[in-house]
Amino acid sequence: MKKPIKKSWMIASALTIGMAVLTPLQAGATEIKTTDSSSSTTTIQLEQKITGKIKGIYGDGMNIKGNDGKNYYVSFYKFSTEQIEKMNLVEGQEISVEGSVVESYSDFYTFAVYKKELPKEVTKEDLTKLEKMFNEIKKLEKEVSKEETEEEKEKKYEEINKIYEEMYKITKPYILANWQPQSYEEYIQEFGFNEKNIVIKENDTTQLKAIYAEWVQLVKSGDEEKANDKHDELNKILQPYFDELYPPQTFDEFVKELQLDIPAETLAKLKPVFENAQKADKEEDMELSNKLWHEIYQMISPYIKPVTFEEYMSEFEFEVSEADKMQLKPLYEEASALDREGNIEKAQEKWEAIHKILEPYFEVNQDTLISASKVIINGQDYLAE
Repeated sequence: MKKPIKKSWMIASALTIGMAVLTPLQAGATEIKTTDSSSSTTTIQLEQKITGKIKGIYGDGMNIKGNDGKNYYVSFYKFSTEQIEKMNLVEGQEISVEGSVVESYSDFYTFAVYKKELPKEVTKEDLTKLEKMFNEIKKLEKEVSKEETEEEKEKKYEEINKIYEEMYKITKPYILANWQPQSYEEYIQEFGFNEKNIVIKENDTTQLKAIYAEWVQLVKSGDEEKANDKHDELNKILQPYFDELYPPQTFDEFVKELQLDIPAETLAKLKPVFENAQKADKEEDMELSNKLWHEIYQMISPYIKPVTFEEYMSEFEFEVSEADKMQLKPLYEEASALDREGNIEKAQEKWEAIHKILEPYFEVNQDTLISASKVIINGQDYLAE
């Protein structure tokens, strides 16, 4: 299988700016209602303060178990990378957070946050255009979550993508003007060849340097199509070195990773199927690959020790009533058995029935989403920029 080659963030920026997960939340924030000059009602979320222990840390946020027993997800979008680093967050730490409750994860990403990513040279006129389009995207994102059919959702996503493309047309000249490309040496070092003592041949290095220089010029000129073609040339020369850096998993490594007690006669049958699946992956024959990996799963599934219903239920942080457990247990056992048999369609029906019973528990116990404006940790206050 081909290894991914890093492409410039600049080229991909049209696809990456502002994408967010849409997760509806009935927030319990205190709120006040005001009426603007056009007589429409506006809801303003008041700042709330929570204290608790850090459960999990992510690049732009963290999970907190509040002292009130509730679960929270706190976003750091308003804070700089330097501020987050200074916080020196560690799981289990006591922390206090002030911020506003939002309805969905997409609400964390405001225009003010988006604007911080843009070059300072963007004019007020262009910022006004971008803000209008940004707000239109936010509106469409809310509408997507309410659409019932996949077709209707797809139409909304197409509208969103068109607006992103228009925004990119505005921001692209500014991004290009401010882009400072890496040197070839910095570019090639990031792949980690030196760490595995992989030496690129002299003639390949000569070609790569020349192609990289051409790629940089094409990116600067704004010709993305030709720049991508040139990047593919880099890819083609580097591919053998990536194959060396990330060698394919051996059959013995695969079996060891499974940690299953598979008899020798089954392993003998499994090995050629595994090797053919790897070959299909390398040749990017996805239809054959999927068929072979499904065959592998069917061969090893009899030796997979099923997770008991009790173990399954212990993964949840909430308590389920005895009456619901009585309904869940036979459904879980049927779903697990159907999965092992490879009867995915019927198993899915059982899992959906399980989800329907558990859904009210998830709704009650879901994270309250907080956009942080102040963090207090280790006696130190951090205010959003």
